[in-house]
Amino acid sequence: MQPTHNQPQKLYSEAVVVRAERKFMLTVKSKEIKTPDEIKSLLKTQVNPTEIKVGITSIKPLRDGRIIIEAGSKDEIEKLGEQIGEKCGDELEVKIQVLRNPRLVMLGIPEEITMENVRETLMKQNPEINLNDRISEPKFCYTTKRGNLVIEVDSSTRIKLLQTRVKMGWTVCKLEDYIAEKWYFRCSRYNHTQTVCKGEEACPMCAGNHSLKECTSSTSEYKYVNCIVYNKHHPANQMDTALSSLDKKCPSLIAVLEKYKRNTDY
Repeated sequence: MQPTHNQPQKLYSEAVVVRAERKFMLTVKSKEIKTPDEIKSLLKTQVNPTEIKVGITSIKPLRDGRIIIEAGSKDEIEKLGEQIGEKCGDELEVKIQVLRNPRLVMLGIPEEITMENVRETLMKQNPEINLNDRISEPKFCYTTKRGNLVIEVDSSTRIKLLQTRVKMGWTVCKLEDYIAEKWYFRCSRYNHTQTVCKGEEACPMCAGNHSLKECTSSTSEYKYVNCIVYNKHHPANQMDTALSSLDKKCPSLIAVLEKYKRNTDY
């Protein structure tokens, strides 16, 4: 179904991720057999958000029977979770969403810096930053023209490291946020792996049923898979599909990266 002339096409990212602000959420699950409506009724009789000074921004059911609740801040969602546990702990199980730690990429590391010695080198050569042990084990290395190494830190350490150039061996290195999508090459879809993939092979350039190396499509024939799938399930709200999935401007890629940032503790 094509959009009408009075209704311009939307981008996938406009439909899936329209805001980049962080969300603070918790989920509530029944320990017994309660429907989402019954869970909400129980919460409303036992928990008073006004009394604990919590503003609820959203409450909605999930397909698996849980409900998800959003509040305006980390402090508010923690207060709400604690209150639900106290008042309804015998009947309900509450889980607060935990944001992932941020990752940083250390650019242009010297050859002598490895996965085994990067933490020790960072702390010993940069005592003024006072890193202590707030750097987890390094995640991986990758190579462009020079070596780069990805580390995981807490939010306060991230700020310190981004505000300076760190000394590593005989080199001074710059650090940047490392934000990357998980992309499975066979189906060209995001955020899953081979073990859970049930999709058919799809070329990331033209969405055809073949691999990238077999693609002979011209630029005018490029399409991205995620928007095609979205259009199948939303016939009244069609998305533009005129880009390759490998294009950095691909709206579905932008949507995935924005969601990644929202779920990270920056």
